[in-house]
Amino acid sequence: MKPLLSTYSSKLRAGRRLGPLLLALLVACSPFKLLRPGQRLLSRVEVKGVEQADKERLKSLAQQKPNTRFPPKLAIYQLGYNFYDSVRIKNKLHEIQTTYAARMKAAGTDSAELGKLLARRERKVNRKQLALDKGNAIMRLGEAPVVYDTALTRRSVEQMTTFLHSQGFFRAKVTATDTARYQRGILLRALGVFHKGNSDSLDARKRYRRVTVTYNITENQPFLYRLQPPSIPDSGVAAVVRQGQGATLLHENERFNEEQIGLERTRLETLLKNAGYFDFRQQYITLEADTSYEKFTVRLRTLIANPGPGQGHRVYRVRQVRFVTDAGVGRTLRNATGDTLRRAGTVGALRVRPSLGLRTDTTVTDSIRFAAYEQQFSTSLLARKVLVRPGQNYSLLRTQQTQRLLSNLDMFRFSTVNYRKVADPPAADSAGLHPSTGELVAVINASPAPKYAINDEFGATFVANKTGPFLNVRLKTRNPFGGAEVLEFGVRAGLEGQLVRIAEGSGTAPQSVFTRQLGATASLILPQFLVPFRTNHFLTEYNPKTRFTLSETYVDRPEYTRSNFEFALDYIWQRSAFHQYVFSPVIMTLVNTPFVSDSFNVRLQRLKVTEGSSLYRSFNKQIEPSFSFTSLYNSNDFNQTRDSYYLRLFAELGGLTRGLYRKQLFAATELNVYDFARISIDYRRYYRLSPQTYFVWRLNGGAVHALSKTDGEYVVPYDKSFFAGGSTSLRAWQPRRLGPGGYTPRLSNGTRDYLTEQPGELLLEGSAEYRFPIYGFVKGAVFTDFGNVWGLQEQRKENSDEYIRENAQFQLNKFYRQLALDTGIGIRFDFTFLILRLDLATKIYDPTAPAGQTWALRNFNKSANPIAFNLGIGYPF
Repeated sequence: MKPLLSTYSSKLRAGRRLGPLLLALLVACSPFKLLRPGQRLLSRVEVKGVEQADKERLKSLAQQKPNTRFPPKLAIYQLGYNFYDSVRIKNKLHEIQTTYAARMKAAGTDSAELGKLLARRERKVNRKQLALDKGNAIMRLGEAPVVYDTALTRRSVEQMTTFLHSQGFFRAKVTATDTARYQRGILLRALGVFHKGNSDSLDARKRYRRVTVTYNITENQPFLYRLQPPSIPDSGVAAVVRQGQGATLLHENERFNEEQIGLERTRLETLLKNAGYFDFRQQYITLEADTSYEKFTVRLRTLIANPGPGQGHRVYRVRQVRFVTDAGVGRTLRNATGDTLRRAGTVGALRVRPSLGLRTDTTVTDSIRFAAYEQQFSTSLLARKVLVRPGQNYSLLRTQQTQRLLSNLDMFRFSTVNYRKVADPPAADSAGLHPSTGELVAVINASPAPKYAINDEFGATFVANKTGPFLNVRLKTRNPFGGAEVLEFGVRAGLEGQLVRIAEGSGTAPQSVFTRQLGATASLILPQFLVPFRTNHFLTEYNPKTRFTLSETYVDRPEYTRSNFEFALDYIWQRSAFHQYVFSPVIMTLVNTPFVSDSFNVRLQRLKVTEGSSLYRSFNKQIEPSFSFTSLYNSNDFNQTRDSYYLRLFAELGGLTRGLYRKQLFAATELNVYDFARISIDYRRYYRLSPQTYFVWRLNGGAVHALSKTDGEYVVPYDKSFFAGGSTSLRAWQPRRLGPGGYTPRLSNGTRDYLTEQPGELLLEGSAEYRFPIYGFVKGAVFTDFGNVWGLQEQRKENSDEYIRENAQFQLNKFYRQLALDTGIGIRFDFTFLILRLDLATKIYDPTAPAGQTWALRNFNKSANPIAFNLGIGYPF
């Protein structure tokens, strides 16, 4: 038996041998070797002492920020640096120059060959020069070390001080301290516990190589407003400002804020432009601040100057409105016919255009003059979209609304509203005894969009280890009947992978097969409400539309063949540019399942007997009459340049009058009718952390309930049920396979069922995702999802309070323990016109797993928790 001391000494000696090796490895990976002598690495920036000011804004003013820690771009840069050889790149660059110089000399005077050689040389030289200037491809994926610069720190102090002054902290002070130190890494400190030797010989050399910059903010007491009566010599302008004073952004005893003052100037300018002051500019508005009156007080007075001595601001009235519906067509026709004298004021302008006739400028509809070589649009409809009328005072708001309404027609490539002044001397005072009102001619120029547009989309899905291609083709026809209608036809065809079991209980592994999906859609959009009474005049500003939709979807799967035909009548209007409403008084859905396999029919019947499931009814012939209402608010813009949110509210009622015809309809056509109520809420929040970095989250929920029993059962149409799992839901689960609740679905042989879709009557789910750039068009994401579906009308066992499907019913004291959880990472290829998304996800908590196996991470990458791969187009939310 060996002495205890000898065993301990042996381990210690091994540690001594291993310590220097790991130490050398850490030193080799140290970022300090990228620094030149005397340079220091910025490791942290802190802002302290902020109590009332915007701390995040102050942080953003720091001119230097440490390297991104996630993803670790400095480590990526350092990895590429190990393979970087500037001498070799310079030699290669010189070799390229020499080689192509010889080739160009050999080409002689052949201009075509010389052009090709020049283009090739430039491409190769540019690639090598890029590598020489910014490093190799791996280095460009990362970030060069941020070398601490004291000059930039001083500039940051100045900018933070200026910002605080603009926020009312006139006596604020900003100081900066930089703590330069060397901090040993976690692994190096851990090695020090086992390896008690001499201090690191590199400590002295690397000391003070990491810098933490701390900006200390002393806000002091802020200055508050004391609002003074405005000084406005023009009485007309003063009257408009007094009427709009209730919407002012500046209030007594609020903290001074230059940004708020700028917004108030913009508000006043818009207010006056909407009151007819066409020539008014923000430069006339001054907000005079005086801090000498009282301690910590700013006396603020609004001054609105006149345009000149003895001159007042002038109100303008619209004299005439002209609408050119084919702007740009004239030049094209003149070029085609050789007519080059079409200029206003020339003799040629009065001549008859070859084979075109005189330009018609006499079509007047609702006081608007329409001009076109050949009028293709309904002038009465276009007139309803124009809110500018002769006799009105000029209004910026009405001008912008007119442009928006014309743009929403989808009839024109562009539409502009311009004004031309009618000569008239200005008045001294716009509210004097004899004010002289200016006159304007409004000219609307609209260029027609192409009559036909074809969009095609080709892609693929990756489900059940099969890549299924799909194709979408859409044809749009504009103005087919002359009333600015939009007629669309669409066709979709695709294959999608699907896991199926040949025979239930056979013990064979599920097989991956293709399912076929075919679809066709036709829709007609009218730019007005199609109702028997006149509403379009007073609803014009809400951009009313009527939409008719016909669609057919055909799905061919090994278990069944199912078709879904739908007709819908929708009324659409907008409360604002961000808020849209849709009311659908008629939705008629016809579902038919011409084929159900024997094994799947056995499965449906077993679910009916053992679980009380009414799923078998969803594969009968049925008709679903309903009506719905949708409210959609989306404050995001196309380029995602700000924080925003998305809220969708949906409610639907179906089969309310089925008692009048259900039995007779079934006897004649074997069509079933079910009644139901369905609601859903989808809320999304987008936080823009930097120009390309976002934190987004989503909460989604809904409920559907059968209103009455059908043959003793509560039946919800299969298409109205809720499902969880898939590429836009919980991404670690297969589509529609999660749930319900904590119930574990099983096959007849007792094994767990992973294949059957699991509809539910209540849905609760959410996601959180951090999106960040990697390189160029390649983006990354880290995400987590949670949620589940439950039943609301689960059947109970006979003469018992227990449910047939245990833990499938939603219960307040249990549901939070039945929320599934997953996590994963994603790569997105953002091509602007197309976003290709690849997500890898794994389960963390699976409430439907058997007891003792709910924490799915313990079964990582096994049959119960395989890595889920999701391929999709666009972001998940």
